[in-house]
Amino acid sequence: MIELILLERVEKLGQMGQVVKVKPGYARNWLLPQKKALRATKENLAYFEAQRVQLEATNLQRRSEASEIAAKLEGLTVVLVRQAGESGQLYGSVSARDLAEAVSEAGFTIEKRQVILDRPIKSIGLHLVRVVLHPEVSVTITANVAQSAEEAAMQARGLDPLRAAEEDEEAYAEGAVGAAAADAGEAAPQ
Repeated sequence: MIELILLERVEKLGQMGQVVKVKPGYARNWLLPQKKALRATKENLAYFEAQRVQLEATNLQRRSEASEIAAKLEGLTVVLVRQAGESGQLYGSVSARDLAEAVSEAGFTIEKRQVILDRPIKSIGLHLVRVVLHPEVSVTITANVAQSAEEAAMQARGLDPLRAAEEDEEAYAEGAVGAAAADAGEAAPQ
């Protein structure tokens, strides 16, 4: 285990300024290259204490900016049109990059690494997605995945487009059977 000083809050690890023990690979491959931590040496501890006020001020400014953006972004719904089978299963999936592009088209600049997906979206419907704007600020948006803009509008109103399509087919089939029976009934008396 390696001891590190955190330079910012890291989810599920600790707050800024904490000295934490992590596995060498996590430190070497993620925390140190991303400049989220420093090795806990005497020199680095002294450097951190000297820079602590500046780091906290910078963090506070970035957090307040992220909070302002979060207030505007909260409740945003983005529409993603994708091809899907009859059961609503997508041909492919919706990734973090797709969601980041859709949010950017809506007028907010975010990166794909800020979009947190537990698993790829592989079905039609409304999906809640978390966007992390700052280590201490996250917001939830809705991804409306549909086969067309009309289906997306139906989903936004709370209707299930797959069920509506099935009902239309049943009504059509009943209408066709009724019309065929009416045709047969008209043909019989003559």
